[in-house]
Order: sequence, then C-alpha cells, then structure tokens
Amino acid sequence: MEFLVDMVTTVPEGTSEDEVAAMRAREAARSAALTAQGSLLRLWRPPLAPGEWRTWGLFQADDAEALETVLASMPLRAWRRESVTPLTPHPNDPGQPPRQPGR
Repeated sequence: MEFLVDMVTTVPEGTSEDEVAAMRAREAARSAALTAQGSLLRLWRPPLAPGEWRTWGLFQADDAEALETVLASMPLRAWRRESVTPLTPHPNDPGQPPRQPGR
C-alpha cells in the first residue's frame, strides 16, 4: 500500500541551531535507509508559509500499522505532527499496466 504523509515540523523553542542541524542529519540518514529498504518512495516540499517546515512524503508499507513503525523510526517524529492519507490505485493511472478490454 502507498500512503501520502503530510509532515509538519515545529522546532521546540530554545533549541540550538547545532541541535537542529544534528536532528536534520539524523533524519537525512534515516530517510536514506528507508529509501534503500523501499519504505520511502518520494519527498516533496509544498508551498511554505514564512517560517514553516513542512514535507509531503510518499511511503510504501504493508498496512497502516507497518507505516506507523516506519514513521516512528524517523528522528524528526519528536518535533512533528503528521496527517496520513492511504492511497489506492486509480484505474486511469498512467503508471499502472494497461487494462485488458472488458476488465
């Protein structure tokens, strides 16, 4: 199953720039590992409001429980709120194999 995850990060007040940089580095390393294992497919930056830190991610997992395990493994989860949308294939998706007539 694929899931679109809207991730909004809020850095706690008083967090040093060094702490933010370290957290970002851990997140980047974990994201690379999740990509290598096939759980993280894509990341996008939507239009941002001033000072907003937000990402959209396309994840693949067997089910919502497996996705939760993946999301919980990401360091930024400590500072983030997420909105998860399960996705199902559209019959006219150009990325899907062609349908056979009458099916």
